[in-house]
Amino acid sequence: FLLCGCSIRHDVAKDYPQYLMNNQGTSQLPSTTAASEYTILPATAANHYEFRSAMVGYAHVWVVQFGEMLDDTLQSRDVQAAFGKLTKSDGVASNDGVLIFDLQSYTYAEFGAHISLKVTYRRGGKDVFSKVYQADGTTQGGKMFWGGAFAMKNAVQQSSKLAIDKILRQLIADLNANSSH
Repeated sequence: FLLCGCSIRHDVAKDYPQYLMNNQGTSQLPSTTAASEYTILPATAANHYEFRSAMVGYAHVWVVQFGEMLDDTLQSRDVQAAFGKLTKSDGVASNDGVLIFDLQSYTYAEFGAHISLKVTYRRGGKDVFSKVYQADGTTQGGKMFWGGAFAMKNAVQQSSKLAIDKILRQLIADLNANSSH
């Protein structure tokens, strides 16, 4: 493979909704009623991160479409249950409370996902708060080592989901602390 320059492309987001369904109930998110809409900024929605792993072979290219995965996560049963109802907004200001997601960085290194995500909470056309959340997903080195390329997609999905869940838990705590004002 390396001599011919061929790459085997793996789109991590492709079956992420199925991954979320299979892992339903594992997020353990607190609940909030502070926000009912969300917007994912265009640069975040279009983001894609590619990497190779020596452990599973350099012929494999892993492509993480973070915006798609974030959108799938926000529409998942776990997140919907935590927020009561969270719908995707077209960006038009709402009085209900809108969350604006702006990816600062996504990397997959040292067998885990590393996410920096800026979230702005806007209510009544005014920013209530804006904060950059950072989280690392649990490392998946054992899964990658023993499962090779077959387990790699699951490892990336799991580590990314765990990092997003950490960010959502912190965000919900901040929303609850700021919604009483």
